[in-house]
Amino acid sequence: MTSPNESFRAVRLGLRLSQDELARRLRDVGEQLGEPNDASKRLVQRWESGEVRAPRPVYLRALEAVTNVSADRLGFTSAQLPPRVTDDGTGGHDMTSDRSFPTPQPLPAPTGDDYSGVWLSHYEYFSSSRENTYSGLHHVVLTQRGNRLAASSLPGASSNADSPLHLDLTVDRNVVTGTWTEQTADDGYYRGARYHGAIQLLVDPTGRRMTGKWIGFGKEFDVNTGPWELTLLDRSTADDAIRRFSVVPTLPDPA
Repeated sequence: MTSPNESFRAVRLGLRLSQDELARRLRDVGEQLGEPNDASKRLVQRWESGEVRAPRPVYLRALEAVTNVSADRLGFTSAQLPPRVTDDGTGGHDMTSDRSFPTPQPLPAPTGDDYSGVWLSHYEYFSSSRENTYSGLHHVVLTQRGNRLAASSLPGASSNADSPLHLDLTVDRNVVTGTWTEQTADDGYYRGARYHGAIQLLVDPTGRRMTGKWIGFGKEFDVNTGPWELTLLDRSTADDAIRRFSVVPTLPDPA
């Protein structure tokens, strides 16, 4: 039994692309990179279903170029295994091997609510170079499979120019733990720097708010931390909800 690749699906939804549109983007970027590929809707479906976890390098490079997300954050492995060659000398879309791998076990059932939906992500950080505290706001689409949560910011839905945010989380009752990655804008203050770290949140009894802290390394290799909060905006991950929240977020007025 295979487990769906929710991280990859969350990124695709965050980009507001259908499976067919993503395949077309992959083919286009392959041509631009000088590495033509045969990406198709069916291939994207196989990636999302978890049937294929190790796409060929030509697809991994195209995926990273289109999504601006590393292969591991997309839920893929980049192990350089040789493609299987058929009797007629042609290879398939995806990497295969004669090695035997253990059958993936199904994920545990959700321990509480299903937290899928569109959320407002709000964190605070102190900038030592500017000697001030700043906020980062993103609208993120979160998908849940078992006890795994994957979140990806929506296009144009960041308060810090174009700075895609990705979360890979695990929920245990009311405790959410995982990692975060943010790619800052090339023309922003941090000049395209990539930051990542850990995060732990507590879910409130309503299941509509998560609060906690993040930790990560700064430019001088010092350890930084600050508050982080996720607030549910819409339970839906349908196209209309994604379009509605693909805008620069603002903090709600205090009650």
